Amino acid sequence: MKTTEHPGPWHNPIVELDALALSQAIHARQVSCREVMLAYLAQIERFNPQVNALVSLREPQVLLAEADQRDRQLARGQSLGWMHGMPQAIKDLAATAGLRTSLGSPLFAEQIPAHDAISVERVRASGALLVGKSNVPEFGLGSHTYNPLFGTTGNAYDPTLSAGGSSGGAAVALAMRMLPVADGSDMMGSLRNPAAFNNVFGLRPSHGRVPHGPAPELFVQQLSTEGPMARSVSDLARLLGTQAGFDPRVPLSLKEDASVFSQPLTRDFDGVRLGWLGDYQGYLAMDDGVLGLCETALADFAELGCEVEACQPAFSMAQLWQCWLVHRHWLVQGAIGALYADPAKRERLKPEAQWEIEGAMALSGAEVYQASQTRSDWYRALSHLFERYDFLLLPSAQVFPFDARQPWPSVVGGQSMDTYHRWMEVVIGPTLAGLPSISVPVGFNSTGLPMGMQIIGPAQADRAVLQLAFAHEQLTRWVQRRRPGNLL
Repeated sequence: MKTTEHPGPWHNPIVELDALALSQAIHARQVSCREVMLAYLAQIERFNPQVNALVSLREPQVLLAEADQRDRQLARGQSLGWMHGMPQAIKDLAATAGLRTSLGSPLFAEQIPAHDAISVERVRASGALLVGKSNVPEFGLGSHTYNPLFGTTGNAYDPTLSAGGSSGGAAVALAMRMLPVADGSDMMGSLRNPAAFNNVFGLRPSHGRVPHGPAPELFVQQLSTEGPMARSVSDLARLLGTQAGFDPRVPLSLKEDASVFSQPLTRDFDGVRLGWLGDYQGYLAMDDGVLGLCETALADFAELGCEVEACQPAFSMAQLWQCWLVHRHWLVQGAIGALYADPAKRERLKPEAQWEIEGAMALSGAEVYQASQTRSDWYRALSHLFERYDFLLLPSAQVFPFDARQPWPSVVGGQSMDTYHRWMEVVIGPTLAGLPSISVPVGFNSTGLPMGMQIIGPAQADRAVLQLAFAHEQLTRWVQRRRPGNLL
């Protein structure tokens, strides 16, 4: 992609603005939508080849014509919303009308949907202009962003390392200032892990907060959710307010007024009780330095006035993992099992996808029901912890960004990983309980690689989670303190 105009220096001040500040500048006519688009196109042209975060990019001249149209609307006193004229790239798992949605699979290399996903409808209605898609693993499987169509996305802090996933392209594009905010989705940490790996924020909302779909099946799929990513908590909350809200096509979506996420996030946390889950008393394997970095960050919460103490759920974590495997096998098979049934298509599925489907084929209905019972017991165990604690804290990942040539870490902390996703077991707890969980940056290891920590709230306490994340951000400012080296 080549632009025909450049707005000046590579590090244009426009791309350094947080999304809310950018919105204000556009609406105050301090910058035009054309200038904004030119600045972001130049940033993408310069940095995307280094990291391969954005794919299926649209032609610059088409985008500039759309930006001009947004400027004409503003000249007439018309604004579509807070994202008016703001460049966006949608995760390549979400349907985008008229724009290729490949799912990272060669089987869908030329798929062009006729409709938008609900979350895409909402950002378009708020005035965003779609520049392309953000890269994903094949079908979003695995927390490492690579696929046979577009290749591997490199980490913002070291392109030879993993960006995490499945929202890896979104996280890297954010960190590299190629997008002001980004959408993502999360089943097994796909918003939280790449946020931790790239020093940005990623929120897995409560189940039903952001309507997922439209989809053929409306009631069973309760593990995956779309959600926001950003370089600031205020931006993330504002994007959540755009994505969230009831939709009659999704009967389990929440009806709470989404405008609550546009309200100020300031709150006094003096005396608020935080429970630190750590590595579940040695159950989880961890890379050297992950746990220590997160434990050091506990002092930040204490400085905010919080009371922090170690705690553990009264639950077998090994049992929870088995529960997870059943749910994941079953839901993946439901989503892409028809592809496996066709031998010609089966051989084009990556081995991990085939393994998930074959695992589902061995399950009985009774086993699936028992897994749902275990999941329910897990929710009750965490609810018991929330009788004492206002929030729970947990690392966002078990490893630091690893060699991007590896399909997945086979050994963590000296322990062999028995599945392609065992190294991300730390994220399954909030997912299975349907709880809001945000990954906040907590610093860097001795080699300069970032890490994050999950702040987990009670059911549907999304705004409270955002408020604690905001307070932590105001104290630590990790996103501003250490930018990717190639942006310096």
